[in-house]
Amino acid sequence: MAYDLITMGRIGVDLYPLQTGVPLAQVSSFGKFLGGSATNVAVAAARLGRHTAVITRTGDDPFGTYLHEALRGFGVDDRWVTPVPGLPTPVTFCEVFPPDDFPLYFYRQPKAPDLEIDAHELDLDAIRETRIFWVTGTGLSEEPSRTATLAALAHRAKSGTTVFDLDWRPVFWSDPGTARPFYAEALRHTTVAVGNLDEVEVATGVREPHAAARALLDAGVELAVVKQGPKGVLAVNREGESAEVPPLPVTVLNGLGAGDAFGGSLCHGLLAGWDLETIMRHANAAGAIVASRLECSSAMPTPDEVAAALQAGAVL
Repeated sequence: MAYDLITMGRIGVDLYPLQTGVPLAQVSSFGKFLGGSATNVAVAAARLGRHTAVITRTGDDPFGTYLHEALRGFGVDDRWVTPVPGLPTPVTFCEVFPPDDFPLYFYRQPKAPDLEIDAHELDLDAIRETRIFWVTGTGLSEEPSRTATLAALAHRAKSGTTVFDLDWRPVFWSDPGTARPFYAEALRHTTVAVGNLDEVEVATGVREPHAAARALLDAGVELAVVKQGPKGVLAVNREGESAEVPPLPVTVLNGLGAGDAFGGSLCHGLLAGWDLETIMRHANAAGAIVASRLECSSAMPTPDEVAAALQAGAVL
């Protein structure tokens, strides 16, 4: 049976402080969680009842073992999660200063195993057959992951829905100025592009939301989703339909996983065939729920939790 969603990209261990408003140097205790954007999207969609898997790599170490156990616990297929001898599983720390300051500290040296995904090891049949395939900008930042990402996209050839999460992390690029041509190549093979204002500017050179959405459509996608922070989200498709939806009111604890919850919900709505506004409202609510919680993966909401937030008109 084909998957509803296969994601490809980052995985790691999130070590998040259990004290808020405290600098990392003074934090005394941490919680350990499954992390990594593409992995979190697979978890978010699984929480909503979808059959998901992730393509990524870990270190051959105890943290790698933990990530396999966590994936299985969330109902995400881990068959394409493989170890890289000699490289440690990445660890990410953050500081939590609500409502909008969450500095991240990535420990991905000498190289993250998820950037060692090799094109020759991909299950291209599964990638082509999955209902939605999800890739990220980080996967383009270094070889051999870059070639593997583009090879997977080319083989899929826009069969089904193919989502490009623009996912701009300049710290992962040795020369951030070289990114745009690779983004343009990925956009040629995708049907949906998702990104915030910084990310769409990297991909298109345009920052104004409506102009950026048009630029993404011109680059080859069928649906452009532009996140505008406090102004909500804009979605525009090739047929000229659009939806601009404000954020759901929420008291933010940690905003770091909200975008991944949004992504999992976006996939869920696309699979369900919902109209644009319904998809965006549901995705906004899923993101807001996670923003009200400390962790990312284990904070992903269930269908009932999203429904309750939508009914209440806020995350209570």
